[in-house]
Amino acid sequence: MYCNWLGAALFRTTFFFGFWLILFGFTSPDFIVGISAAVVATWTSLLLLPSGRRRVHPIALAKLVPRFAIQSIVAGIDVARRALDPRMPLRPGFVNYPVRFPPGPTRNTFATLTSLLPGTVPAGYQNGQIVYHCLDINQPVVSQLAAEEAALAQALGND
Repeated sequence: MYCNWLGAALFRTTFFFGFWLILFGFTSPDFIVGISAAVVATWTSLLLLPSGRRRVHPIALAKLVPRFAIQSIVAGIDVARRALDPRMPLRPGFVNYPVRFPPGPTRNTFATLTSLLPGTVPAGYQNGQIVYHCLDINQPVVSQLAAEEAALAQALGND
């Protein structure tokens, strides 16, 4: 347990300090401030998201990045098109999705990722399901959500 925690702390500190260097540059004389900020950020992140046994699959996780970007663009175009075209049919409504992820960070990540599906936004929880508001309930929202859940589960090793 101690080695796992120490490894996570070193990795996160390095990540946060690297991020600080990107923001403020490599020539900044304020390295002590950067190191202090990295240590505080690490401490906070370990409190909010403790290290544990996770089997993250880097290749599957890397596939989520372009998927995330593409869906963000498609969602923006779709919503803009629906808003600006008076002939575009809107059939707003709510869809319940029985998510497999337990309450916590993974479910929150899933809700965040799926908020970028065209015309959908998570609107709450009901009986262990995520309730989505949809601009058009005739769209295949549930199958899109299932595909996103499978991709995230694969990336996080929950498949």
